Amino acid sequence: MESFDEMARRARETARRMDAGERVPEADYYLNFSSAAHLFSELTPARLALLELLKSEGPLTIYALAKCLERNYSNVHGDAQKLLKHELIAKDAEGRLYVPWDEIQIHLSLCTAA
Repeated sequence: MESFDEMARRARETARRMDAGERVPEADYYLNFSSAAHLFSELTPARLALLELLKSEGPLTIYALAKCLERNYSNVHGDAQKLLKHELIAKDAEGRLYVPWDEIQIHLSLCTAA
C-alpha cells in the first residue's frame, strides 16, 4: 500500500508538471486502504470472484452475475454497490456492469513498528 506521503509527493509532482505545461501520462487509478484488514474487508473473496467473472465474460446484469456465481441476488447487488463505490466496476448504457480497467495490482506492505 502506498503511504499518504508518497501519494502526496506524486500529486505535487504531477501538478508541477501540469503547471509547467508538460504532458503528463494518463493517470493510473489508485485505491488506498488504511490496513491489510481494511483492504480485505472491502475486496472480499466473493467480490474478487465477481470482478474476475466480469473481466472474463464482459458486461452482465446483476441478475446474470448472481446466476453465474450461484449467489443470492441481494448479496451480489450489495457487493456490486461496494465495487461501484470504489470505481472498480462501472455501468454501461444498458445498466450492465463491466470492468473499466486492464488489470488490478495489489501491493501489500506488512511491517512492524520500530
